[in-house]
Amino acid sequence: MEFVHPALNEEVNAIGGHYMFTREDLLAHPAGDILYLVGYAATDTSCCGLSGCGYAIVPGHVTSLRFRLNEDNRYISATIPVDERFYAEVTNAIRLKEGINQVHFLLASGGKKIVY
Repeated sequence: MEFVHPALNEEVNAIGGHYMFTREDLLAHPAGDILYLVGYAATDTSCCGLSGCGYAIVPGHVTSLRFRLNEDNRYISATIPVDERFYAEVTNAIRLKEGINQVHFLLASGGKKIVY
């Protein structure tokens, strides 16, 4: 699966608030290094009140890191989705390292699997 790296530290506005990816990192794992991004979301322009959260997005095991640029000059990495049997282990490692609660795993179809 090809993963296009989002811009870091660029606020993306939405109708109810904004989100931002603040950093990306690799988590060492016996099955291969795992790429993940850390970010936050804030609902600060919603009529329903204020809220926010920190989270991580996990594209998967890296097979080729930043191997080319796309037409928007964003790096692309080749990844393999993390096998479900590693979700709990990877989630716990990222939670401990980053101090966040939500970890989302990207699937090959482009969807995501949420692990709480």
